[in-house]
Amino acid sequence: MRAILLNFLSLSAVFLLTHQQQQQPIKTVVVLVMENRSFDHLLGWMKKSVNPLINGVTGEECNSVSTEAGGNETICFSDDAGYVDPDPGHSFEDVAKQVFGSGFIPSMSGFVEQASSMSQNLSETVMKGFRPENVPIYTSLVQEFAVFDRWFSSIPGPTQPNRLFVYSATSHGSTSHVIKQLALGYPQNTIFDSLDENFLDFGVYFKNFPTTLFFRNMRKLKYAFKFHQYDLKFKKDARGGKLPSLTVIEPSYFDLIGFPADDDHPSHDVANGQKLVKEVYETLRASPQWNETLLIITYDEHGGFYDHVQTPFVNVPNPDGNIGPSPYFFKFDRLGVRVPTIMISTWIKKGTVVSKPNGPYPDSEFEHSSIPATIKKLLGLSSNFLTRRDAWAGTFDHIVTELNSPRTDCPEVLPDVVPLRRTETNEHKGLSEFQSELVQLAAVLNGDHFLSSIPGDTGKKMTVKQAHEYVKGAVSRFLEASKEAIKLGADKSTIVNMRSSLTTRSSVHG
Repeated sequence: MRAILLNFLSLSAVFLLTHQQQQQPIKTVVVLVMENRSFDHLLGWMKKSVNPLINGVTGEECNSVSTEAGGNETICFSDDAGYVDPDPGHSFEDVAKQVFGSGFIPSMSGFVEQASSMSQNLSETVMKGFRPENVPIYTSLVQEFAVFDRWFSSIPGPTQPNRLFVYSATSHGSTSHVIKQLALGYPQNTIFDSLDENFLDFGVYFKNFPTTLFFRNMRKLKYAFKFHQYDLKFKKDARGGKLPSLTVIEPSYFDLIGFPADDDHPSHDVANGQKLVKEVYETLRASPQWNETLLIITYDEHGGFYDHVQTPFVNVPNPDGNIGPSPYFFKFDRLGVRVPTIMISTWIKKGTVVSKPNGPYPDSEFEHSSIPATIKKLLGLSSNFLTRRDAWAGTFDHIVTELNSPRTDCPEVLPDVVPLRRTETNEHKGLSEFQSELVQLAAVLNGDHFLSSIPGDTGKKMTVKQAHEYVKGAVSRFLEASKEAIKLGADKSTIVNMRSSLTTRSSVHG
């Protein structure tokens, strides 16, 4: 009798989910998270020539060289951004200086001073924005679909904590990269777990490394078949109408000769990021799933580049009670700097500009936790919110409900892209902090983290080319071992434990 009742309840849940999905047009959400650019840096100048409704720049936005009293020398925002090298500062401490200057409220006055403390040349670099013609793919998408001009990174800090928020609405107390936590894997539930609980599929299409493996749950055997090589599977699945309900695209994070990085992280050429977005868009545009797809493009954090919009610092809820480490003991009660966010669907009105959300609370904002919050609504997930943050964050489901039928005038092909970089790719240079973090995660997957010199020191010794080969090999071996364990009948809730230096040996553990 109990089995019959459980069967009935499961069928009822599936029926309810199916009914809810039929009420709105989006069945597939595609998420592409790029790296380290602010809104004003990439899209700010579009206010002048693309859409005056955008909260962008006029050229009158300036920062003092010194935020101390009596500092009269200023650098104002210009429209001559190009290829950027080196990488501006974006640690938790750097961002505090950029946002607060010498004051106690977010005046956005300290970007120049903080940049000049790293390098004199950077002080002008961080105050430059791109002309719309130099980011032609974004210019076309902003004209054709929706741009969010009040979307913030989830914390005022670097890449990994913000990427964690995109899929879990928390960084589990991290304000930077934590090696000990990396080895264990971040323990929080994610939107991927919510989809799994609701019998919906997801897939991660990665070029060289899936950063979603920073989550411990994503290393479980049951998710091993969710990871796909982008070049082998994305176009094929899109063409066949087989993209899963949540499709995550991970760009290339390593800049190689013949295979350029396209994540937009300095010192990578944003032209390659434009080419990736063009390819993803045109692939989806030709897919039989096009009329039921929403493509979300956002950036993990601002990368140290100037933005003029004050970051929210009042009534932002702590996600889960975790507090950041010393010496700051951050309470996760303010957001990071504004970042570019563009959304594409046949159900979005042409030239839409989205600013402040309409709830769920009077002080709600759009930030990365808005993505799992909205996926929950769009796909009718019965799971609870992941944290207090996604329960608070603004949702954007309304942008696909304002038309009675899908548009038929969406461009099939986007403009060509001209490279901005004039120099040759240097694949023998050292690693960025983010790339070092990927090497450290790869060391965990490979079992090398049991060696005393790994993972903390490995990235410091590698070139970009060496690191790329190491991480690609590590993830390939980890996923293959996981799939083999499934074939041998291992419990799918367990995780493969690779043995250091003996990459053909593995065991499983919970």
